[in-house]
Amino acid sequence: MKVLIAEDDRDFGNILSQYISISGFSVTLGRDGKEAWDLFGKAKPDICVLDVMMPEMDGFTLAEKIKEAQPDMPVIFLTAKSLKEDILRGLKIGADDYITKPFDPEVLLLRINNILKRTYSYANDEYKISNTVLKYNTLDLISGCSKEKLTLKEAQLLRFLIINKNKILAREDILTEIWGEDDYFLGRSMDVFISRLRKYVSDDKNIDIRTVRGTGFILEETDK
Repeated sequence: MKVLIAEDDRDFGNILSQYISISGFSVTLGRDGKEAWDLFGKAKPDICVLDVMMPEMDGFTLAEKIKEAQPDMPVIFLTAKSLKEDILRGLKIGADDYITKPFDPEVLLLRINNILKRTYSYANDEYKISNTVLKYNTLDLISGCSKEKLTLKEAQLLRFLIINKNKILAREDILTEIWGEDDYFLGRSMDVFISRLRKYVSDDKNIDIRTVRGTGFILEETDK
């Protein structure tokens, strides 16, 4: 597996690169946002780790360009700030994780492994419920007469709901499974994703993503 790291702190970037490399990954290190963007097309990474505050091009702008070029690319943000606005911006871009400095490189390695496991372990699977089909390998959702191209996170969430259809899922269990941790801001992001999925499957009258107050959500399939 290939990892692209964008980090302008030379010493810290070297530490991360060496630690991830000795753990079996092929690592490409960019010293600023522009260099990392140039390396992205050449390195063809499986996951990107982006510092938010960088010269030439900040991490948010870099992530937007990466997501535009490859919407399903997993992204982890590294930041020295924990401002709510920054966290929400990163999540809206489609970040899979957000790590606040300082942190132990082992934490980053664990996050990388968890995200790659969730992202690629079911890459060839197809999931069907009622008249709705999720083609996970292409991120295509066909529901009734409509067809949508999902983001990777939307596909992961819908797949988890389908696998556990007609079963009440606690919010914390969904967050831990899909986002890797139970966090307030991630919970708000999850609510946005649930709303999107409801809209996408609205043509299929035999399924319903229902909120269970005080608990979580359930994807119900009714009799045809």
